[in-house]
Amino acid sequence: MSAERYVIGLDGGTGGARALVADLSGNVRAIASSDYATTHPHSGWAEQDPADWWRAACTAVAKAIRMADVSPRQIAAICADGTSSTLVALDAGLQPTMPAILWMDNRASPQARRMAATGDAALRRSRIGVSSEWAIPKILWLRETRPEVFDRSRWFMEMADYLALRLSGALSLGHNHITNRWFYDGRRGGWPEDFFGRIGLSGITERFPARVLPLGAPVGPITPEAAAEMGLDPATLVVCGGTDAYVAMLGLDVCAAGRTAFITGSSHLVLSMTDRDLEVPGIFGPHPDCVVPDLYVMEGGQVSTGSVIRWWHDQVGCHMHGEDSFAAMMRAAEAIPIGAEGLVALDFWQGNRNPYIDYDLQGALWGMTLKHTPAHILRALLESVVYGTRNILVTMAERGVAVEEMVGCGGATRSPFWMQMHADAAGVPISVPVEAEATAMGAAVAAAHGVGAFASLPEAAAAMVRMDCTIEPDPGRHARYAEQFEFYRATYEALRPLMHRMARRGQTTPEDPAAAVRPGLEPAAAV
Repeated sequence: MSAERYVIGLDGGTGGARALVADLSGNVRAIASSDYATTHPHSGWAEQDPADWWRAACTAVAKAIRMADVSPRQIAAICADGTSSTLVALDAGLQPTMPAILWMDNRASPQARRMAATGDAALRRSRIGVSSEWAIPKILWLRETRPEVFDRSRWFMEMADYLALRLSGALSLGHNHITNRWFYDGRRGGWPEDFFGRIGLSGITERFPARVLPLGAPVGPITPEAAAEMGLDPATLVVCGGTDAYVAMLGLDVCAAGRTAFITGSSHLVLSMTDRDLEVPGIFGPHPDCVVPDLYVMEGGQVSTGSVIRWWHDQVGCHMHGEDSFAAMMRAAEAIPIGAEGLVALDFWQGNRNPYIDYDLQGALWGMTLKHTPAHILRALLESVVYGTRNILVTMAERGVAVEEMVGCGGATRSPFWMQMHADAAGVPISVPVEAEATAMGAAVAAAHGVGAFASLPEAAAAMVRMDCTIEPDPGRHARYAEQFEFYRATYEALRPLMHRMARRGQTTPEDPAAAVRPGLEPAAAV
């Protein structure tokens, strides 16, 4: 295929759509974005209008093409990813029956708890619990609390599937997200029909599009209407995407066993590729074939990371350091020695996702004396985040999934100091790609494979993704962080009972049971 051909990666994020135009060597010609709104009709709810997604997608793609200064006829393919477990319900005419339930919405916590308590074999890759974020608990919530809407809903899908539908006019489900979020297992018979029946969703798979496509597979040509709205040629091919973080693995060239994606931001995510069908308690997976055929993905996440540092900046840092307050407060923290001169913090500000799977945990800070300053506190908070990442890596290593390197992207990569902390604490090198928008780049990689430019996703990623730098761990600092890490773990063990007592005190009275449901991951009762 000519080097003058291009592909578009369309990233459907939480706050807006982002379109990236790249050539088949991975050179980015343009990136454009367009925002959309989230509404919160009740506490713990989060909704978006799919029509807003489409308007933003059209705006971002059209703008990116103009910025790239390429002809629409040069765009060979487009692939869209989406936020994970953002549920879309459509009627028989393919129109939404309700607003999309966003991934962060936790209204389905009671349903998730009941699902986890079944101990069904379908929970094999989530023995640690069922997340109320996932689509199946949300569908069950809809059936139980909004039966009239459930009855009108002919089809259920995720955000990436909806974008593919609007682009191509074809109904499909992405194998990627139904494997890591919908309990689908292509190696064990596909859909767990018996499990769905046990939880009250008998026959639900009839409302799932029957066409299941792997990441990077062709969906079909773009519709004339979508082509006109986006400024694309009608010959443009639409390619199947998936969950945003998993698609980012392609944009980080994490396509071989032993490689690990490290995705940072308000939260952190560790996604390790392995060739072993090995369960690790406290970690999601192993998810088979959901990115690269014949390989598995292990998933561990931290709920609050960059969000904790942002909170500190907004509450304290911005009032102390003037206009360049974020950089100034980070420089002050960098001057504090490892261990923050006796301060220890826990990063559980919105609970712990992995490896403890406990949303009744809270953030903590101890060891304060009159010698400590705000810079000491920030240093302790930064260290708590890197220890949380190390905790995930240690948990996997203890069960035979060792991580020897990571490829990072996201907000933390903008701070060389903090990235060095991560590398030193983990004891592994962290590479950073040239293109920081790894998710949109991953979608572009999938598009290039889908249109036939490369024989496989790994081949496409190897050709299109280049590393900018590698941050090597310092052995001396790693040893000091290892000592402090033991204080982190011991602090968790010591404070866990008190945190659970505090959580029970903070829960509402029996007269308001709905408000007492805690968000996030619901622990399995006896699995």
